[in-house]
Amino acid sequence: MRLNPRALLRGMPFRARLTAAFSVLFLLAGAALLAFVVLLARYGTAQQVKGIEIRKGEVPGGGFAAVGAQPTDPQGTVPPLVRPRDDFAMIRQMDQTVQAVQDTALRQMVLWSAVGLLVMAVLAGLLGRWLAGRALGPVAAMTEATRRISEQNLHQRLALTGPDDELHRLADTFDTMLDRLEKSFESQRRFVANASHELRTPLAVQRTSLEVGLADPLPEGLADVREDLLTANREAERLINALLLLARSDRGLDETETVDLSAAARLVAAELAPQAESEQVDVEVSADRRLSVLGDPVLLRHLLTNLVRNAIQYNHPGGRVRVRIDGRTLTVTNTGPPVPADGVPDLFEPFRRLGQDRIGTTGHGLGLAIVRSIAEAHGTEATAEPGQAGGLVVTVRFP
Repeated sequence: MRLNPRALLRGMPFRARLTAAFSVLFLLAGAALLAFVVLLARYGTAQQVKGIEIRKGEVPGGGFAAVGAQPTDPQGTVPPLVRPRDDFAMIRQMDQTVQAVQDTALRQMVLWSAVGLLVMAVLAGLLGRWLAGRALGPVAAMTEATRRISEQNLHQRLALTGPDDELHRLADTFDTMLDRLEKSFESQRRFVANASHELRTPLAVQRTSLEVGLADPLPEGLADVREDLLTANREAERLINALLLLARSDRGLDETETVDLSAAARLVAAELAPQAESEQVDVEVSADRRLSVLGDPVLLRHLLTNLVRNAIQYNHPGGRVRVRIDGRTLTVTNTGPPVPADGVPDLFEPFRRLGQDRIGTTGHGLGLAIVRSIAEAHGTEATAEPGQAGGLVVTVRFP
């Protein structure tokens, strides 16, 4: 398998790439400096060897002798100490010795310089990694702060301090974007809340008019019309109440208190017992121990109500609903129709129903959207998966 250096570098973290760049650049610069020093050293020593002059003294017969006192034989003659041939041999030997010393010195210098260069490259890499960590520290802090920001806490800002450099301008850009997002979300939430409040009054007036104006006795045929109108009015009121609840949970938690989720689940099951009986669905609540959650008691009660009501509504006669609290995990399971796995995420979107869209006639498609919003307001999330024998398994893990 052939390795692609570019792909390998792209797969490395930025800090590791920066460290490798420091080490490679230092190694290349050190190798260039070492080659330059070796060339200069070789050239300088060669010039010095050429400048060396061997001073010799001439002797009778055309030979050479060293300058200074010379030993004599018994007859008093001075024999030649060095003949020309011996002198040339000695010069060649001196040249070879000087060359050998020069080569040995250069080899030792190159060897130990290379060792020192490798050691310094490793130290430069470690220093570069430390410097990279220091330089990327603000980026890591910005990343962590950005990861914590969600639609529930859009008021938070990076608020990076320090000089007006590239990182500071990047943080200011993020803060400006968060300002725009916060204004957009607040505008949307105010619109939903205000519209819901404004619609509740005319609906209440309509219901009162229907109940009073069309009171018994009625002409034949109007009784059914009155019931249909009252049913539509009640559905519209439930929809508006659901929108108000969704807008409230999207705003986050204003005040919190300790809530016994186990007791709340049993109360919700008791309240929805008439609906379960009419739908011929068996509801069972089990808890291994008391689960205390810090949160909004009204929102947590609505979370349980929506989960259990959905499990009853999207079920079949003779089906079951199991509400189980295990540790800090709430699980609601029903035996409804099969749910495709790829359609589960869409169920958490507002006005989405299984196999239907806005034209659905059962429910408003806000139940699981409200559950997700309330769960996120309490610092957790609601997940779902298809049941083995049909239906849905919804899990909420509280921190």
